Amino acid sequence: MLHKPESEFILRQLTNNLAAHLRYHTVNHTLDVYNTATMIAANEKISAKDTKLLLIAALYHDAGYLYQSKGHEAISCKIAAESLPQFGYKNAEINQICNIITATKIPQQPHSQLEMIICDADLDYLGRNDFFEIGHQLYLEMLASGTVTNEKEWNLLQVVFLQQHRYFTQTSQQLRNDKKQENLTILLSKTAV
Repeated sequence: MLHKPESEFILRQLTNNLAAHLRYHTVNHTLDVYNTATMIAANEKISAKDTKLLLIAALYHDAGYLYQSKGHEAISCKIAAESLPQFGYKNAEINQICNIITATKIPQQPHSQLEMIICDADLDYLGRNDFFEIGHQLYLEMLASGTVTNEKEWNLLQVVFLQQHRYFTQTSQQLRNDKKQENLTILLSKTAV
């Protein structure tokens, strides 16, 4: 899938044109979401046809960051809608891809299994060992944009986010919930100081 023209097209755009201050919303994040979505789709026994649409949505889900962060999901859909027809995608497929992309908007409110999978893949790191390492990149990105002003504010924001977050698929709940709770416990101890 990654060597298909539609995949190479968007990965090339992201590699060459994302703003330098984006430390979290990078090609690495896009590939992480793609790989995690692949794994969840296999575990959830998603058909090959639906998996293809899911994975294209994963590759395009943050394409809007090429232009702006606020409301990037709508721009990601626009980029997908403009570029995918040249790769043979039909309107119905593009609409489904856009629904999947839009589901990643925070707070997440997925309405289908494919939307649940991308939501879980997008925030998979919350329940992983690399949570603090990846989170630090998001902190640096938010610091650069002025969304947060210091690490204490960032940690408090993360506590609230983790407390409100839930995984939707059985796969992610089984694989990530325990570690996510551990990460939250560590964060709570940092903010208690």
